[in-house]
Amino acid sequence: MTLYLLIKYLHVLGAIVILGTGTGIAFFMLAAHRTQDAAFIARTAATVVIADMIFTLSAVLLQPVSGGLLMLLSATSITERWLAVSLALYALAGVFWVPVVFMQIEMRNLAQAAVEKGLPLPPRYFALFRRWFLFGIPGFGSVMIILWLMIAKPF
Repeated sequence: MTLYLLIKYLHVLGAIVILGTGTGIAFFMLAAHRTQDAAFIARTAATVVIADMIFTLSAVLLQPVSGGLLMLLSATSITERWLAVSLALYALAGVFWVPVVFMQIEMRNLAQAAVEKGLPLPPRYFALFRRWFLFGIPGFGSVMIILWLMIAKPF
């Protein structure tokens, strides 16, 4: 196996982790939210926050490193349109992903507080959930488009 193929493997693996973790987190948060059970939401959100920190963050940090190395090894120019668009979309995904992490932490904390006080979920939780859901659309959508651009290199 060449160094290029090893790095390409790690780069593709990072993309899979980002997409897979993102899909799993979205599914579990949505499923927990639909129960309206503060204790279940608190436990699920706690796991989601850990998963985001371990898996998504490490993959998000790996992608530009492995991508940069692939550019160097293949003599690919940053001015290639597919790559420039991918980088812009990566930045856009980050603009939406970073706040989502903090929303998940706050939703977890609100759900835990509701359980501890024996109260229903507060309105702030529902507002955060709606924003979390809406932020996921451009964040996750950007990553889906980047994957297509990496494979197809259409322009």
